[in-house]
Amino acid sequence: MIKRTFALSLLSVYGAALFAAPAPVADVTSGSNDQRIEALERMFATRTEAQHRLQQQLDVMQQEVNELRGSIELHNYQLERILDRQRELYAEIDKRMSNLSQAPSAAPIETDDNGSSSANSAVLSENENEAYDKAVNLILKDKLYDQAIPAFQSFLQTYPNSSYASNAHYWLGQLLFNKQDWAGASGQFQALVTNFPDSSKRADAILKLGITEIERANSARAKQLWEQVLKEYPNSPSSKLAEKRLKNL
Repeated sequence: MIKRTFALSLLSVYGAALFAAPAPVADVTSGSNDQRIEALERMFATRTEAQHRLQQQLDVMQQEVNELRGSIELHNYQLERILDRQRELYAEIDKRMSNLSQAPSAAPIETDDNGSSSANSAVLSENENEAYDKAVNLILKDKLYDQAIPAFQSFLQTYPNSSYASNAHYWLGQLLFNKQDWAGASGQFQALVTNFPDSSKRADAILKLGITEIERANSARAKQLWEQVLKEYPNSPSSKLAEKRLKNL
């Protein structure tokens, strides 16, 4: 910010100098007509050269200002993505803590009329949590992104109705998105958007759906998706990013 302010201040100074620079002093009232004309030509050439130098300096300053502006916009975008990432992680932690607090500490085993144990559902729930935690940890802890892809695919195949399914679709879509598998990422984001209208990740999923369409040369569809983000989530970080994308179409 200090550098940008300094650049803008210099730009103002040079601009003022361009229009306020005094003309060279010379006596054009004496001598012959030819001498006076020659003196005027020298004055004009000197003034033109000075203005040319100032214009070059202004051009350099303007270029620096443009570069600073672009750097600021890039940093703002990166900051927004970092904040989004933090919100996602906090949501994951909150959900896990909520599930742990709701889990029974020592529930008795009950049997139904056929003699089967109701503990089967508890075991299933435990396996579901473990499978989801394992897939997420491959991303957050181990940074094994390629291994996380089949882990999430297996989770969704085994537990399609899980309470974690929307998040699993999002994580899998993001992993495929990062590998530039636009069709695969689109399928996961679309599943989230269609089947989980209350998901906290739905706005970002729609935004990324638009990006996958751009990558597949379908700008009209991308425009529709980004406009959908603006309409349905006007105050979200994804809305701001969608607005920027629309301006660049």
